[in-house]
Amino acid sequence: MVCCDLEGVLVPEVWINVARWTGIDELKLTTRDISDYNALMKRRLEILRQHGITISDIQKVISLLELMPGALDFINWLHGQAQFIVVSDTFREFADPLLEKMKWPVLFCHNLTIDRSGNITDFNLRQPDAKRKVVEAMQNLNFKVIAVGDSYNDVSMLRQAEFGILYKPPQIVIDDNPDIRIVHSYSQLKQRMIEIMEIDHS
Repeated sequence: MVCCDLEGVLVPEVWINVARWTGIDELKLTTRDISDYNALMKRRLEILRQHGITISDIQKVISLLELMPGALDFINWLHGQAQFIVVSDTFREFADPLLEKMKWPVLFCHNLTIDRSGNITDFNLRQPDAKRKVVEAMQNLNFKVIAVGDSYNDVSMLRQAEFGILYKPPQIVIDDNPDIRIVHSYSQLKQRMIEIMEIDHS
């Protein structure tokens, strides 16, 4: 079973692109910069309220995003090798345009509370430490898990998995987690997975 993060691994960071579209630099902050996801999301929603940015504004930005170059080829290859789940701290209300471009893989994520005017009033985490718990649930079903992520909020998932891989992480995440294997391209990621699966099946 492969549990793979979405933003920063398969698609661009949504909030960075929202920041570019709105001109609000503070929205560029992601879990690559701030390890406390709750604090990060509360600040994001406060900024959206201050500037009158609605869910439709964000969805317009997301609809313009494309997958990372090479991501679809990697996903297509992966489907022939292992079970594949996207495990993300994004929100269902954001994800559909991206999932369509990925040919609708299974996604485990969170959801938003939105009022009648389209204002995002709250975020609803499926459960605390949800990424790690997805891996744990797969292990309870007797799967061995390869987990892939790029940020602080992926680390507990990577450590829970039998095999954790950081994909193009920022240096600060590397420095704080020197024991986790790092790859810098889809070709390296593919090769690492081939090695893992060959070892596991030997």
